[in-house]
Amino acid sequence: MKIAILTKEFPPHVYGGAGIHVEYLSRELRRAAGGKHSIELLCFGEQRETSDRWKVNGVAPPTALDSYDQRHGALLDALYRDVAMLGRLREADVVHCHTWYTHLAGCLLKQMVGASLVLTTHSLEPHRPWKREQLDTAYRASSWIEKTAYENADGVIAVSQAMKKDVHLLYGVDHDKIRVIHNGIDEDQYRPTKDPFVLKKYGIDPDRPFVLAVARLTRQKGMAHFLDAAGYLESGIQVVMCASSPDTPGMMQETMEKIARVRKRSPNTIIWVTETVPVQDLIVLYSETSVFVCPSIYEPFGIVNLEAMACGAPVVASAVGGIREVVVEGVTGSLVSFETSSEDDSEPRSPETFAKDLANAVNILIASPEKKREMGLRARERVKEYFSWKAVAEKTLEFYTHLRNTDRA
Repeated sequence: MKIAILTKEFPPHVYGGAGIHVEYLSRELRRAAGGKHSIELLCFGEQRETSDRWKVNGVAPPTALDSYDQRHGALLDALYRDVAMLGRLREADVVHCHTWYTHLAGCLLKQMVGASLVLTTHSLEPHRPWKREQLDTAYRASSWIEKTAYENADGVIAVSQAMKKDVHLLYGVDHDKIRVIHNGIDEDQYRPTKDPFVLKKYGIDPDRPFVLAVARLTRQKGMAHFLDAAGYLESGIQVVMCASSPDTPGMMQETMEKIARVRKRSPNTIIWVTETVPVQDLIVLYSETSVFVCPSIYEPFGIVNLEAMACGAPVVASAVGGIREVVVEGVTGSLVSFETSSEDDSEPRSPETFAKDLANAVNILIASPEKKREMGLRARERVKEYFSWKAVAEKTLEFYTHLRNTDRA
């Protein structure tokens, strides 16, 4: 089978869950069936790699894009690279797109090369209204591109049951066209790894407990609520927030001001790591933390929770989206109730209550070392049993085959 994978993110340019997904999925697809499938990966960047049945073809950014509004730049850049992708791909049986950034290219390549179009749902634009801050009126265009792609897709892979439901409700995609395939984790790479020198590198006292949150700096990830929760933690708990790649310059400034306010009312040390943390260091942070916190207000899956669980960390997370299919309440961590004022609202009905509930769940675990240790062990066991990239690739290939057979029928 000839498979084309279209993605914005691919190493070394990975900053979110979709990029991690593509990195490991493509690796396992290459290994599957003895490497008999031909895979070409088209991505945003200047990556180049060619070997037997494997090709990475990066599309560099345009030298100049004129726009009266700089917030339209992300859309215009994506459209330029999508058009460039059309001239790079000669043939394919399946075109598999990840995120709206490559959806236009996928729709057109379906027509040009006669391939089955597959979309993996990592998120949905209508559920991310904060993207208006980043894209302004171009948000309407990105939403239209996404809608058009789902209307033209032959098959959809949802990373959670929650996403399957949303795809059907938002875009009317038949349930029969949607296959749920959870994200995976490399359990050999993400495993308990202790190193006090890594902690000291980031200013963390290895002799005191710390809670950890890791995310892109976007409203979706709820870092503001994590910082609010810091004010309700028991004294002596260090707060470590690894949050980089802000959606907007305003988001960076807003976070700086929030941290300054929290530091004034909290006796606990707050450490904000603004640079991208290398994976090996991240594994140590997951392994050393007392509790990992995922305060997302919208989360189709939450691959970061798998990473933490694989390293033996108990997780306190908001009970939203696909997180509820990963974290098991009372077994691998705690799920914190999350309620909004209306279906159209994405923020918690009571931010103060949500922050207090997050802090309370953390305080309970830190005060119960044996319970915390047991949850960490069960977290890794759950990851090993249910979430592997090899299984993800096998299920994905089976779906490709099903779609091709259906198209020929």
